[in-house]
Amino acid sequence: MEQPRVVHQGWLLGVLLIAPFMAQVDATIANVATPSIHADLGASGAALELVIGGYLIAFAVLLITGARLGQTHGYRRIFLLGIGVFSVASLLCGLAPSPIVLIFARVLQGVGAALMFPQTLTGIQLNFSGRQRARAIGLYALALSSGAVIGQILGGALISADLAGTQWRAIFLINVPIGAGVIVAAMRHLPVDEQRTARPIDLAGVGTLSATMLFLVLPLSVGRSEGWPVWAWVSLAASVPAFMLFLAIERRITANDGSPLINVQIIARPAIFWGLLTLLVATGTYYALLFTLAQYLQQGLGHSPFVSGLTLVPWVAAFGIAGQIVRRLPPRMIPLAPRAGCVVLTVAYVAISAALFSGHHSEALLVPLLGVGGLGLGIQFSALIAHLTKVAPTEYAPDISGVSTTAIQIGAAIGVAAFGTLYLSLTSHTGAAHATHAFALTTAALAAVALLATATAHRATHIRASTKTEETNLPAGSRTFQQWVTAHVEAIQ
Repeated sequence: MEQPRVVHQGWLLGVLLIAPFMAQVDATIANVATPSIHADLGASGAALELVIGGYLIAFAVLLITGARLGQTHGYRRIFLLGIGVFSVASLLCGLAPSPIVLIFARVLQGVGAALMFPQTLTGIQLNFSGRQRARAIGLYALALSSGAVIGQILGGALISADLAGTQWRAIFLINVPIGAGVIVAAMRHLPVDEQRTARPIDLAGVGTLSATMLFLVLPLSVGRSEGWPVWAWVSLAASVPAFMLFLAIERRITANDGSPLINVQIIARPAIFWGLLTLLVATGTYYALLFTLAQYLQQGLGHSPFVSGLTLVPWVAAFGIAGQIVRRLPPRMIPLAPRAGCVVLTVAYVAISAALFSGHHSEALLVPLLGVGGLGLGIQFSALIAHLTKVAPTEYAPDISGVSTTAIQIGAAIGVAAFGTLYLSLTSHTGAAHATHAFALTTAALAAVALLATATAHRATHIRASTKTEETNLPAGSRTFQQWVTAHVEAIQ
């Protein structure tokens, strides 16, 4: 009789954590590469925006669906499928002969990320418990934050090294051997799927939300280079009825006790709606900064990709530190933190813009100001997760978790399209002076949007939720992050 294979939990967790790490790396690494892609493929600014936005949109729209596929078909099987799709798409990215092929491959890469990413949380929930689960969740958070940092550094280093003349292509090709190794390790160390539950996939919701994003992001990205033709305005207008149709479909599925992509009933609660909107708006400014800062530093000032990648590391590092600060805040201070974080973020953008307008272009000033911005965004993010976990009734926690992640990715795609277009439209003339002026105006606009996020954060934390959740004696920050991660797992079950 064949003996059951012993599962080594260290290897199991290591394999699972590769998925969020790779997904996060590729969400940021391509920003550093956009100037190199432009030089090599002749990609327009619109195409570069779609290289970034295509990945984010596919990831955002299919994330919850990918998670539920893991439930219906087994998380191990979908994890392997996701890694496979992600690796093949990375190969296509690395071999892309034209911007169109690269955009298509990036969308496919986003599909792979959406399939593999949520299986990590499912695997943690099914294979770990007690202190082991708490440790696994902590390492999961570390994989996300370190992925953002390493994405910036690795991208710049690989492009600057120009390995075998691959230039920007190396940032995608490196995923291929890594993905192959992960597949082999997953087949060896991930337990065979046992429990599966039949649950319908909301294909209508996926389709209408995808259409909404396409109608919105495509004209924002392409409209400028095409001279804002009539179809661009028609497309922007069409995003409104498309979104209304999406909401109607989700309401109908919920009324019929189905499994909607997004539970619109819980999102309609003001404290939750304004909280999610704050996440979308504030995080959108970060991804917009990733894209425009890379253009400014490399094409505008002539810095290398490696320097460009290193410049934003203080932002990402400060973001991680902010989570530790929020963890230690007394519970009564948590409602004030989202607004405080948005204020700090606004001040950072204003300071960067003012410094550039006044002629202070030194990296010695830009880098610490970016660190201040990362601290503000991190405080806002961690505190809002705490807020959303608190105001949502327990039975709706899974919906909040899934929707918050989707909202962040949607905000990112819109931010890149809108602010990328703004910056590129202001750099019609070459030269460092024109690039500096354009980036100063762009960061001023980012400050205005961050100020808007301050207002929405105020609305979110000052609206009394109709249903209260039971409090525990744990510190608010440490408790709510684990609840959010656990709820994210429950969202697919």
